Amino acid sequence: MALKNAFYAQSGGVTAVINASACGVIETVRANRDRIGKVFAGRDGIIGALTEDLIDTDKESAATIAQLRHTPGGAFGSCRYKLKSLESHRREYQRLIEVFAAHGIGYFFYNGGGDSADTCLKVSQLAEAMDYPIQAIHIPKTVDNDLPLTDCCPGFGSVAKYVAVSALEASLDVRSMARTSTKVFVLEVMGRHAGWIAAAGGLVEDHGIPVVVLFPEIPFEEEQFLARVSELVARHGFCTVVVSEGCHHADGRYLAQQGPRDAFGHEQLGGAAPVVARMIRQGLGHKFHWAVADYLQRAARHIASTTDAKQAYEAGAAAVKLALKGHSAVMPTIERISDKPYRYRFGMAPLTEVANVEKHMPRHYISEDGFGITEGCKRYLRPLIRGEDYPKYKDGMPVYVTLKNVPVRKKLATFDLH
Repeated sequence: MALKNAFYAQSGGVTAVINASACGVIETVRANRDRIGKVFAGRDGIIGALTEDLIDTDKESAATIAQLRHTPGGAFGSCRYKLKSLESHRREYQRLIEVFAAHGIGYFFYNGGGDSADTCLKVSQLAEAMDYPIQAIHIPKTVDNDLPLTDCCPGFGSVAKYVAVSALEASLDVRSMARTSTKVFVLEVMGRHAGWIAAAGGLVEDHGIPVVVLFPEIPFEEEQFLARVSELVARHGFCTVVVSEGCHHADGRYLAQQGPRDAFGHEQLGGAAPVVARMIRQGLGHKFHWAVADYLQRAARHIASTTDAKQAYEAGAAAVKLALKGHSAVMPTIERISDKPYRYRFGMAPLTEVANVEKHMPRHYISEDGFGITEGCKRYLRPLIRGEDYPKYKDGMPVYVTLKNVPVRKKLATFDLH
């Protein structure tokens, strides 16, 4: 009997280390060739499965696959495409089964966040409903760090390191000019509903930087915020503000919202930094500068955390091992054993408890006044940003790999996504 092949795809916003998870999947499959066949990657996520646009990863050398571990972006392309219910979109599900059957696919590995966990859960339910044997394993990935039942999410440690380092370096710049020029620097970071990334900016406090952190978990009150900024500037001559894109007023209105929604129904955010900066100018009269980290924070492989890169690879490997043990509709989880020394192990969580569930910052990680982080939060964050996993450099630039992405020959009729 022929060995069953695996389907792997990347979904949602990519990270600096998502390709390390891909490397973990592919290398672990190759190490178990007596039990599992090829890895076919979906071009642009689940869309690649629906359109039978598959990539044969066997066409890549071992050395090239190994280089994925140090390359940012999504090597096979990603997407924001959420499968609807089986009842309302049976045509799509039937197409998935047709593609899986045509290419001997019996393993489904989907690398993404909460919405991707939902897609993976639906695929596992599809296998039961349509009597097609496939094991669906979700591989955790999100810079937002908001997946439940796991201590942290691959992708978060590196973005947290980028934000902490960038906030520190920019703050030192502002401090240099504070007497005659800029008094406040505002850095906007990602985080729609959870303030984990913004919290990382609070680590600069340990380096003597006066900082205000604005979390989605704490409703924004302009008067209290300006009073805090005024106090810090009066005491230190300057301050830094780290604001989450999801920061909002007590009535739920975001500080800055741009209107359109993505394919998952999420409102497009971005622009909280200039809004906050204008408040400071109008309310306090201080000169300011602001920046939006945007894609820079999640793409910065050159400053990736060693912990994060290692966990991303291990999460991909763990997913394959769970599948080979017969599991389905589960996600490998990171279980923290101790803070110092930092020790962890991999566990497993059912997707019914992961899909569409967000993990917010616990209140005890946020300072009593709502503008900073506690020592407990710092103990949580420090191990996750530890270590420098630099890529190789040539002529001053990092060496990143671009795959050949050789397509698998199609066997089915064309499928119209619309």
